[in-house]
Amino acid sequence: MNNLEKSLIIMMENRIYQMIALCQKARQLVAGEFAAKQAVLEQEAKLVIIAEDASHNTKKLFNDKSGYRNISCKEWGTKEKLGSILGKEPRAVIAIVDENFAKKIDEMISKSQ
Repeated sequence: MNNLEKSLIIMMENRIYQMIALCQKARQLVAGEFAAKQAVLEQEAKLVIIAEDASHNTKKLFNDKSGYRNISCKEWGTKEKLGSILGKEPRAVIAIVDENFAKKIDEMISKSQ
């Protein structure tokens, strides 16, 4: 991988983190396993983002519950970075509750992988 490719990947990651931060400012996301699980169970979540370094059980729980309810679920980022973007402690899971934010972030994550 050359320097240009690395730069593009970093730029795309930063854009995704910025979009997540904007989503939080608009109060259109919930952070943390408990809050995200409630949003999924109540079908308020439109997109679930699980940190890549989350535990196997957390990944399985959210993949299963999201899949059953036809909610998009992505593994992306780290707990530390997701938490710091939100100004909180490390977070393993966040759920986007706005359809438009969810669609845009989902597209951006898909392109970055």
